[in-house]
Amino acid sequence: MDHDLIPLNQLPIGKKANVRSMMFEGAARRRILDLGVINGTEIETLYKSPSGNPVAYLIRGAVIALRSDMTDKIIVSV
Repeated sequence: MDHDLIPLNQLPIGKKANVRSMMFEGAARRRILDLGVINGTEIETLYKSPSGNPVAYLIRGAVIALRSDMTDKIIVSV
């Protein structure tokens, strides 16, 4: 069964997906890896701030807020 690949910032609230790839380099890549975001990690979109940015995600049991300029570089399968 094929899974759709989308940027994380397009994952609807309440939905879960698994990380398939990331397009980061340098310090940004290190930060994302330090948060536990690696290939295969399950991420759930929890809620958006009133302005819509950042968005809270459940990642490895922790709630983490990420801005769309980062989440558009994380590709997930739904």
